Amino acid sequence: MKIALAQQNYIVGNFEYNTNLIQGSIARAYGLGANLVIFSELSVCGYPPRDFLEFTDFLESCNKAIQQIADACKGIAAIVGAPSRNPGKKGKPLYNTAFFLSEGEILGKAHKTLLPTYDVFDEYRYFEPNRMPYQVVDYLGKRFALTICEDLWNIDNYPLYVRNPMQELSLLKPDVILNIAASPFHYNQPEIRRDILSRNAKQYDLPLLYVNQVGGQTELLFDGGSMVFASEGTLQDELLRFEEDLRVYELEKLEVRDQRSAIRDIRSSIQHPVSSIQHLGSDIRLIHSALVMGIRDYFSKMGFSKAILGLSGGIDSAVTLVLAAEALGSESIKAVLLPSTFSSEHSITDARQLAENLGVSFDIIPIDGTFTAMENTMAPYFNDLPFDVTEENIQARLRAVILMALANKFGYILLNTSNKSEAAVGYGTLYGDMCGGISVLGDLYKTEVYSLARHINQSAEIIPVNTINKAPSAELRPNQKDADSLPDYAVLDQILFLYIEERQGLKEITAMGFDPAVVKRVLGMVNGSEWKRHQTPPVLRVSPKAFGVGRRMPIVGKYL
Repeated sequence: MKIALAQQNYIVGNFEYNTNLIQGSIARAYGLGANLVIFSELSVCGYPPRDFLEFTDFLESCNKAIQQIADACKGIAAIVGAPSRNPGKKGKPLYNTAFFLSEGEILGKAHKTLLPTYDVFDEYRYFEPNRMPYQVVDYLGKRFALTICEDLWNIDNYPLYVRNPMQELSLLKPDVILNIAASPFHYNQPEIRRDILSRNAKQYDLPLLYVNQVGGQTELLFDGGSMVFASEGTLQDELLRFEEDLRVYELEKLEVRDQRSAIRDIRSSIQHPVSSIQHLGSDIRLIHSALVMGIRDYFSKMGFSKAILGLSGGIDSAVTLVLAAEALGSESIKAVLLPSTFSSEHSITDARQLAENLGVSFDIIPIDGTFTAMENTMAPYFNDLPFDVTEENIQARLRAVILMALANKFGYILLNTSNKSEAAVGYGTLYGDMCGGISVLGDLYKTEVYSLARHINQSAEIIPVNTINKAPSAELRPNQKDADSLPDYAVLDQILFLYIEERQGLKEITAMGFDPAVVKRVLGMVNGSEWKRHQTPPVLRVSPKAFGVGRRMPIVGKYL
């Protein structure tokens, strides 16, 4: 038996596109001699559909698409994911279901049992967990244990769930484990995922084929990396990361132990050559690829084509510009330099040099005149109070007004360039430098932005070295430096990581040797800035705990 894994990039709710994509891969898999082709979780409608699941028409479109896909299965079977109605009178109205299709018919179904409801996942909001007895699917003399993503993740010593679907399925004597998934990327996830799947194959002594979604879905980035394991738990092959891919495997060879040397005999590839971003050796390369894909898919799926950003000469806007140019093409980017009296000459020079290095069109629009006009307008109402953060914020907001005016006039989408350190402590101007259509670096701490900049420059100096080496500054007042308002980023980012990603509190972080006064101040800034973060653009997620849908904190509250 030959089984194809189809790793594809879907658009949530675009049934025509998704159906054509699936049908096209069925035809290609059939041409390669496959007996079965497997697609990812909720592939018919795209993942995550969220509140679209509450619309009857959406569900009816899913059913129509499933039948169209089943009709395309001539001489080949397919497994697709879609919501299905719960026929019972109790529980949530829907199941998260895997459909086994062949010759125009539904040969079998498997409903997801373990519904993740943590971090970015909210599946129990919509779906009823499977409570029915498990069944394997019999096809061409093989017995398939069909599982959906989280169903294989209850294998730890301290399980999150009370039920283990694969343990129950193993009693039915399956020949192979199939797992369809929509597992979003963060920089630890590939290794965690590989370990979980390998342990399943080894524990049940069965070959395992795993298909993951690929592509950006707003803030969620899916890296693909679908995998095949032999029955002793050894990884036999891994599909491309951050790209679509389709490969065919001979099941019988996966059932034989120690077949690592036979990989060239059991794999067939189509369309995609081996990618330079496959099997990456460092987190920063994964992050780079994830962000480029996230920008590209956000624009293409939303029907956008052109981006604009303010280019300050600082590290954040520089890295954002490089990523955007890679994702969309230099010809699709407009950079705008918006210097003021407080801007250093080297910042302007660095910004120009970067734009020229990338071949990006840029304009220089000084804000001195508009800032002076604003000062004059407000002077009668400021009661001769001295220059302070008010005037600093006015500059940031004037820049945002200019950028948004150009965006409106010429059809650009403004890229937000704030980093996670700034967003965490509120070191930014609401309706100023915090505005934009998508936040590119909002899940990277400042020290990580520097690492990404050095990675970008590893082969050639794309980002001017002065941009990387100079002390960071907002340049909103004379001789301003970030260090005037914040702890050193090397310290700040450690504290932020412990609080945000590790969920360590004041006592725990202080016990690690950090200055108690600094820790208390930093945590107070994070909690006090929640209201700002609720009004910022979606953040491309690359860490285990990003700002946005996966971190839910009260705006009105007090906790230290």
